Amino acid sequence: MNTSLSRVVLAVAAVTLLSFAPRAAAAQPERPAADKTLSPYFFVEGADPAVDRLPLKDTRVDVAIAGVIADVTVRQVYQNTGERPLHARYVFPASTRAAVYGMTMTVGDVRIVARIKEREQAKQEFESAKREGKSASLLEQSRPNVFTMNVANVLPGDTISVELKYTELLAPADGIYEFMYPTVVGPRYSSTRESEATDADAFVKSPYLHEGVATPSGFHLAGQLSTGVPIQDLASPSHHITVEAPQTGRAAFVLADEQAANNRDFILRYRLTGQTIAPGLLLYQGKDENFFLLMAQPPQAVAAADLPPREYIFVLDVSGSMFGFPLDTAKGLMRDLVNVLRPSDLFNVVVFADGSQTYARTSVPAVRANLENALAFIGPKRGSGGTELLAAIKRAMAVPRQPGVSRSVVLITDGYIDAEKNVFDYVRDHLDETNVFAFGVGTAVNRYLIEGVAHAGQGEPFVLTGPERSAAMAEQFRRYIDSPVLTGIDVAFNGFDAYDVEPKKIPDLFASRPIVVFGKWRGPIGGSIDILGTSGRAPYHASVQVGQTAPSESHQALRQLWARTRIAALDDFGVGVVEADRVAEVTSLGLTYNLLTRYTSFIAVHEVVRRTSGDADDVDQPNPLPAGVSDLAVGDEPELLGIAAAVLAGLALGSVWRRRVRRGVAA
Repeated sequence: MNTSLSRVVLAVAAVTLLSFAPRAAAAQPERPAADKTLSPYFFVEGADPAVDRLPLKDTRVDVAIAGVIADVTVRQVYQNTGERPLHARYVFPASTRAAVYGMTMTVGDVRIVARIKEREQAKQEFESAKREGKSASLLEQSRPNVFTMNVANVLPGDTISVELKYTELLAPADGIYEFMYPTVVGPRYSSTRESEATDADAFVKSPYLHEGVATPSGFHLAGQLSTGVPIQDLASPSHHITVEAPQTGRAAFVLADEQAANNRDFILRYRLTGQTIAPGLLLYQGKDENFFLLMAQPPQAVAAADLPPREYIFVLDVSGSMFGFPLDTAKGLMRDLVNVLRPSDLFNVVVFADGSQTYARTSVPAVRANLENALAFIGPKRGSGGTELLAAIKRAMAVPRQPGVSRSVVLITDGYIDAEKNVFDYVRDHLDETNVFAFGVGTAVNRYLIEGVAHAGQGEPFVLTGPERSAAMAEQFRRYIDSPVLTGIDVAFNGFDAYDVEPKKIPDLFASRPIVVFGKWRGPIGGSIDILGTSGRAPYHASVQVGQTAPSESHQALRQLWARTRIAALDDFGVGVVEADRVAEVTSLGLTYNLLTRYTSFIAVHEVVRRTSGDADDVDQPNPLPAGVSDLAVGDEPELLGIAAAVLAGLALGSVWRRRVRRGVAA
């Protein structure tokens, strides 16, 4: 066969493979459970019209923001339009800071308030109700930002609604307040075998609709703001919204276009007139315990003198979920980030998917020629394969370093992995060697990973949802690394009997974001809270007079917010606590403060036997792929499409092509 004809044949084969890859992935034969790793898969509509495969019909989100506290109600409506009873399962996201404190289930005219139980006990009660034919709902936490809702015995013609409530703190950065409601859980890469997976990992094996296919369920979001001072620049960079009365201290907003609104994070941003941080101190006086929240504005950034020599190692995710829009955005961010380096800085680049590559054996000076060569090294990467993030972080840490040079790792990823804690632990264990900044890139990033890596690495988290803010975010990063705001921070209580204060240690502040301290107090309301630290080379001291603040019933959410902060310190990112003690304390916090945790769940049971005969079908509600994420993020397609790309690039000779196709089909 001549060369031209070979190329035509190979190209046609590649295009054919591309066109059939989704179906090929969906049609893979089942392997034994012990031989498979957890992985998402594509939703295939069943041929049985008697089974409703899409029982989630509607989600409605109501947001009430008062001052710096958001209270959110999420109502999910499940309906069975088929002919057979269903057990429905739906995996959905939440804010990493959400304190979920309540759930109700409504079946017909009957409303049942859910109870918080230890996870295993709640699961047993749910399974018992499921077997007995009772309608029930079970809310479990898979990750701090991933929840699983199970609804049992949805009979034909049934409409069952489940309502959950959570609260969270809105802490501004650079004077900008941001409320974020995530709408979709991105597909996670996992190397965990199904036989070894825990209940908390089961969400990874979830169905997804194909790229560009909108979910048929409805999505609505609306909210109210009450800030006490006029609101400025109220807008959503992610969705079209309609806003009423933004010039006053109260405003209302609603989604203007609800079509395909639930395939990306909803983001609302605003400023306040005349002040950047408000208020300074909140107090709540409860029946058994009293709680406080201190949110103090740090000093303005000062130019740091005598900055030490610096080294930056950029770790760039080029896996399948980054294909297309996310990776293009990440490459643009890289171009902007390298422009903030000084010629005296050192830098390097690690790219990773299943494996990883390093730009240079040792880091090189950030001069123009090296920067351009590094960008050329990144340029051909297209996005395919798995997401072996921990191995890439280890590779970055292993780059030989020069003495006396301050090293930072800058991670750029969508965060679509399930082994977040392994990464947190490794980063934390190497804090004496480096600190870590994390950039999340995409419309629905795994913020738990992005925030957790930055938390463990004592750096800052960033989320870039589109290329339009790339240059501004790079400039923000430059300000952080050039001008540390406040270091050596300590909080002292004088004449104010505070205890159970979180966080135990306040990290250095790189940004114009507030110092946030939660705690409990007892005794009289008086004395002061003093903030000490170093700004540049000068000592810093600020004092808040407690007696000038009156407790308020409207601050009752401080109770849940304190407990959620404590749980985050212990369980989300925590280290240094004996496992049994950690589990016991987190469980106790969940039960005491009525909060969803990794070890406590909400269970609601309608104590009426409604399914009296026959079985019910188990249905997993599919999620849409996040906007901008391709089919390469799901199933076996990265391997198949990688083969096609290699062929189109002329990299596959006939014998190699045959071997790889056989390997791909057999996989």
